Amino acid sequence: MRRGVEGPRSTGRSRSAPDPVPPVMFVPCGAAARRDFKGFTLLMPSVSVGNVGQLAIDLVISTLDMPKVGYFYTDCLVPMVGNNPYATAEENSTELSINAEVYSLPSKKLVVLQIRSPFIKNKYTSFCQTVLSWVKSSKCARVILLSSSHAYQRDDQQLHGTPLRYLLSPTIQKTVGDQMQELNWKEMEKVAAYPEINNAEKVLHIPGGGITKLLFTESCSKGIPMAVLLKFCSEGDNIPDALALVNYLNEWFQLIKSEQSSSTTTTASHWK
Repeated sequence: MRRGVEGPRSTGRSRSAPDPVPPVMFVPCGAAARRDFKGFTLLMPSVSVGNVGQLAIDLVISTLDMPKVGYFYTDCLVPMVGNNPYATAEENSTELSINAEVYSLPSKKLVVLQIRSPFIKNKYTSFCQTVLSWVKSSKCARVILLSSSHAYQRDDQQLHGTPLRYLLSPTIQKTVGDQMQELNWKEMEKVAAYPEINNAEKVLHIPGGGITKLLFTESCSKGIPMAVLLKFCSEGDNIPDALALVNYLNEWFQLIKSEQSSSTTTTASHWK
């Protein structure tokens, strides 16, 4: 059954009640920090198997030396606080980090939301709706979600070729669909809703993907340009998976320059 948002109740008056204003989740760091990211690409992870998306986001923030511009104030994530994960000197080693922070690099028109703790039960939908509301209000041009899915739950067609996949919402399909074909990327396959009973009905299935499917379907219904990049993997040492996913992103987005070796394209050494 498809989840929907309940509309405002009738008050019996001739004038309809205004739509509820979503809570403000983004809190800038300092008065000079920007609230408007018009034309920027929002890059964010899903809390998924192996934490691959989050590890890939760490690589992007650290390599590009992205400054923190704010944080998300939300009750949808497990509270946490820790030391600065990107400390490079004694001066910034004492800075604190929390469960959801925002980084920005205007030179590349890039804003990054990093999520560092799991979701609280039954808060998935609320978080997705509020994030997408922030995407609209901050005027981001598109959203790229980095995720992962259980390798052991692939069906036969997903066992062939690369373990990397992508998904495009209808609004972004119009602008980058041809580019994905040129890159020779594989779109995430739909699988049988009832295997061996009714193979004709196909559905999108991302086991272990966290909020990936929910956020993607909400983006499609709201007309928000979103691309999902994911990798099939297993729990364990997931650093190689994160490197593979961030290199996959770099093929398209060209965040850093890649070097051509004698046999293959290598960019892993550039991420730190």
